[in-house]
Amino acid sequence: MFENVNCTVVPTAVSTDAGVAGAGVLLSFIITAGLSLLMSAIIVLHEIRRKSEAKVIRKLLLSLSDQQVITGLGIQCIGLAKMGTMVPYHFFIVWMLSLLSTATHIGTLLALVNDFKRDWVLRWLRQFFMFVNLVLSCISGIFVLMSVMRDLKPTLPIACVWQVTGTGAPSNAGVSIAGTIAVIAINCIFFILAVWYLHVKERPWLKTIQVVGIVLLIAMGIGAAVRVMLLSQAFGTASVPLTDTGEKDWSFGQLLPLLLLLLPLVSAVEILRGEMKVPSPVMDDSAPLLIGGSKRNSFEPNPFWGTQMSRFNSKS
Repeated sequence: MFENVNCTVVPTAVSTDAGVAGAGVLLSFIITAGLSLLMSAIIVLHEIRRKSEAKVIRKLLLSLSDQQVITGLGIQCIGLAKMGTMVPYHFFIVWMLSLLSTATHIGTLLALVNDFKRDWVLRWLRQFFMFVNLVLSCISGIFVLMSVMRDLKPTLPIACVWQVTGTGAPSNAGVSIAGTIAVIAINCIFFILAVWYLHVKERPWLKTIQVVGIVLLIAMGIGAAVRVMLLSQAFGTASVPLTDTGEKDWSFGQLLPLLLLLLPLVSAVEILRGEMKVPSPVMDDSAPLLIGGSKRNSFEPNPFWGTQMSRFNSKS
């Protein structure tokens, strides 16, 4: 599979990859994960205190979670597809972003478990995406682990872990190896518990599981976000020599992921404004509202200076 990968010549520097480590990409993952975990905590606290259902927050959380799951799967697929050219520095960032995606959708499951249990389609879709994310994350984690254990040169492609002769892990790599194995194991444990939590009928420890799970996921998200911020060229110091500063530069490609975060907000505003109260889309002047002949006018005027009568339809 990686026969054409050149693992003999060690470059002195590598090219930047703003597609996976650009400032906009990193911020979009971090902001989405932060907002999602915050809203998950708010919903859990609302349910514990038996307050309102927080319908708008629930819809906004679901939209952000769906968006994060898809982008998380996408960036992991890109990382695995580019293993022949992607260096461990970029591959590790992709893996950290996948952990943010994991924290997001498991936190959403803890907060919206009753919503998923009521709809089998949503429930099985969520499980399918969780399983695919777990498989991709574990594969990426294995490559990261092998690169540490074999002390792979930081400017060689990550695929070279299967071709270079291992010189043994450096003396200070014990923490990295243990941390990588722990993260892979935690991902598997979270998946098993999430599937069990989604299907079990009697949950006497529901509130405890929700609170403890949210706290652990917030800690996991903070750890991944801090690691990415410190390691990336965009916000910290890259761990590998780079040929340019492309990951710091802002372009439309970096702005687009942040602009997409506005879409769930627009949906939330529509829900907040009461989308369900809008009548069926028929022409106002063609269908009488009452038997007496009164016409329906569904135009909502500006609350400050508008009226329900259109100035363009006024007759002199």
